[in-house]
Amino acid sequence: MIDYHARMSDRRRVVLLVNTDKPDAREALPTIRALLASHADLVGECEANACPDESLKADLAVVLGGDGTILAAARSLAERAVPLLGVNFGKVGFLAEFEPAALVQQAPTLFNPGAPLPTRDAVLLGATIERAGGPPEDLGLALNECSIAAGPPFRMIALDLSIDGQPGPLLQGDGVIVATPTGSTAYNIAAGGPILAPTTPCLVVTPVAAHSLSFRSIVVPQDAEIRITVRRANHHEFNHGAGTTLVLDGQRMAPLREGDRVRIQIHPKPLRVVTNRRANYWQTLIRKMHWAVAPGER
Repeated sequence: MIDYHARMSDRRRVVLLVNTDKPDAREALPTIRALLASHADLVGECEANACPDESLKADLAVVLGGDGTILAAARSLAERAVPLLGVNFGKVGFLAEFEPAALVQQAPTLFNPGAPLPTRDAVLLGATIERAGGPPEDLGLALNECSIAAGPPFRMIALDLSIDGQPGPLLQGDGVIVATPTGSTAYNIAAGGPILAPTTPCLVVTPVAAHSLSFRSIVVPQDAEIRITVRRANHHEFNHGAGTTLVLDGQRMAPLREGDRVRIQIHPKPLRVVTNRRANYWQTLIRKMHWAVAPGER
């Protein structure tokens, strides 16, 4: 980590979070560091997934990396109410609003303390596991989704769903995904769930390979409390590793057994995401995800 002494000025205080495992991010780092220093007070620099708490005392965090980097940084930044400006150095980079060239072009406006930051609030999900005979286990926060995966030996599992205390169906299949609007274009869409506009106040629940032709995704209010009780699970003894597992953003995991209950609801503090005024969400869907593009036209 690199610490800087902040100058006493009216400029925005910026911390730079970098995924140095990305060669392009490492190569661009000197240029972006100089760009930020010319427009703002650069008060810290560190690895995106290992930033000490004291380095996050800033007005803005600029994150260099791919979607995984942004997912890792989002949890810490939301807790400290620091807006996140993502610069894409990944493959798709759907969560990053800016490409490097766009950051350079818009830097005078973005880092001007006299101009309001263009932001949107991205909800995060909190997940808690309730196990028999033990205290609730807080697994943390997710920006994209909380999912339950069947895991090895990959037999069908069974999950009881309830929403706001009202009993729902028994889901039998390979698992379930609870996604935010931000995460609707991630695991959710791969499992056949709908795309949600990022500011839509809702969540989506999508089954994974449900053992039923009539089990479809459902969209629920943003403030809904979703509880999932594990009725049948796969066990790690079969494979010297995790069986049925609760997974947050593909990064945090906890094993599940029969009788465990998972409670999922939005976190009270959203993540403030700096948006690109010169980009359009629907055009981004077309450009990065080839939304509705006819075969042979890519």
